[in-house]
Amino acid sequence: MSEARHNWSKEEILEIYNKPLMELLYEAATVHRKNHDPNTVQVSTLLSIKTGGCPEDCGYCPQAARYHTDIEGNDLMAVSQVKAQALRAKASGSSRVCMGAAWRNVKDGPEFDQVLEMVRTINKLDMEVCCTLGMITENQAKRLAEAGLYAYNHNLDTSEDYYKDVISTRAFEDRLDTIENVRKSNVTVCSGGIIGMGEALEDRAGMLVALTSLNPQPESVPINALVAVEGTPMEDIEPVSIWDMIRMVATTRIVMPETQVRLSAGRTEMSREGQAMCFFAGANSIFAGDKLLTTPNPDVNEDMAMFKMLGLNPQKPFTKVSQPKTVEAADSQIQSLGEKPKWSRPGHFIERNETAKQKAKIID
Repeated sequence: MSEARHNWSKEEILEIYNKPLMELLYEAATVHRKNHDPNTVQVSTLLSIKTGGCPEDCGYCPQAARYHTDIEGNDLMAVSQVKAQALRAKASGSSRVCMGAAWRNVKDGPEFDQVLEMVRTINKLDMEVCCTLGMITENQAKRLAEAGLYAYNHNLDTSEDYYKDVISTRAFEDRLDTIENVRKSNVTVCSGGIIGMGEALEDRAGMLVALTSLNPQPESVPINALVAVEGTPMEDIEPVSIWDMIRMVATTRIVMPETQVRLSAGRTEMSREGQAMCFFAGANSIFAGDKLLTTPNPDVNEDMAMFKMLGLNPQKPFTKVSQPKTVEAADSQIQSLGEKPKWSRPGHFIERNETAKQKAKIID
């Protein structure tokens, strides 16, 4: 096993990223084989349990209430609906369900209690449960852990320097604080980012510096390609090339050898050959299903056909970390504190975000 380093510099990471492609692929594949089964890829299903109406201004996100994106919003799903979706995902080969809610942050109350029941329900199906619910406090993280949560996703999105050009309604430090709160529980961390948002290569390296500096490093790192959605501030950005995705996956694998690298949004634009090169370079997880929250994703049957062609096997649940125990609500030892944390609102001006907001007002 390779030992994870926490002192990578931006210059070192850029040097890796810019290596001749064949050399980069060889190094990444070598690291991958030392730390993972190269023929095993985890299949996860992403489920939007509450869609649309988010108060944030993330420039890439069609769920932001301030933009006009034709996203059909819905209230929080019922536990029974989530269970049915989880059973369907399990039958199609998924070992993990990630539930996403378009919230700025978790608020104590009936809706969070309902999410906790969803976590209990899916964990009892012997599936890994991941949630991405926005910013959370230490107590909220511990309540999720008690319910049986396996992982919490909170992406850094990009480098700290470029972050202020993407989001103005919360600070980069809020994301780090949320990850720190998760680390105070026994829940694993899933945190990565998006490439193709107009950032420089230095920003991609900067994001990896921030992720590698975490100790321990995230157990999984999603690498997303921007899916430009009409109505968002980033609607006119050209899709990132497959070569950029391959380089980003390979570099992530080298600097985070023990981490699950998740090939996430943007796979509909990738050929099977391109995805195969990402797997060779170290990606060992995908999201299956027809949608990733609100954006298109390859059909699960297409993915299974690709797995068969490449000789890949779906990873079984709890391969990396043992299954957490579920404590029923009636037996809970961690009670709601009714917290109202003051997460930051930097509120600086991002021209393209404001332009998209004004355009949405005109359309409405």
